[in-house]
Amino acid sequence: MTQILHARAALLDMDGTLVDSTAVVERLWLAWAEPHGLDPATVLSVVHGRQGHQSMAILLPERDHEINLRENEVMLATESADVDGVIGIAGADALLAGLESHPHAIVTSANVALMTARMGQAGLKVPALTVTAESVSASKPDPEGFLLAARTLGVDPADCVVFEDSGAGIQAAHAAGMRVIGIGPHAAAHAPTAHVDDLTQVRVLPSDDGFALHID
Repeated sequence: MTQILHARAALLDMDGTLVDSTAVVERLWLAWAEPHGLDPATVLSVVHGRQGHQSMAILLPERDHEINLRENEVMLATESADVDGVIGIAGADALLAGLESHPHAIVTSANVALMTARMGQAGLKVPALTVTAESVSASKPDPEGFLLAARTLGVDPADCVVFEDSGAGIQAAHAAGMRVIGIGPHAAAHAPTAHVDDLTQVRVLPSDDGFALHID
């Protein structure tokens, strides 16, 4: 049965939502974690959806955060240079094309360089508005990024629909007062407004006041 969400703006996470970068993310984070003797399953449960330095702070709570900030810069540079295996999520190109004439933005925990590298590798067009790690003082699950995007687009948070795959991202969207379409196998556990396996299940149709997202 088709579910319809009416909206005036769409806010899209990148990793796991528009691009599948799971292989490189998990490869690099497990390599970082190994010298610290961290449990791989614990690491993978933390790192998705958050800025790297925040993940490090959660995994190594006693460590000086200045070290986390420095290592995160190295991690971001490494991730930007390593895009092997990064591909578009099924339906991402069609969704972005459908949103092109409507207010929309990427809201990602990646920095500009990493966002540009991964979107480019996946062959996806970057929207005019992006909210990246450089844009905010607090990472998801804090709602700052989503609220900043809505404010910049001039759209009330209640009129925004977020596309997210991670628990941290879905939590941030709910905290911003926004509805959420959860993408992929892990999103359903975090109570999104609607859930899809991939973006081929979402169609964008114009409406009298904004647009309608038809979710199959």
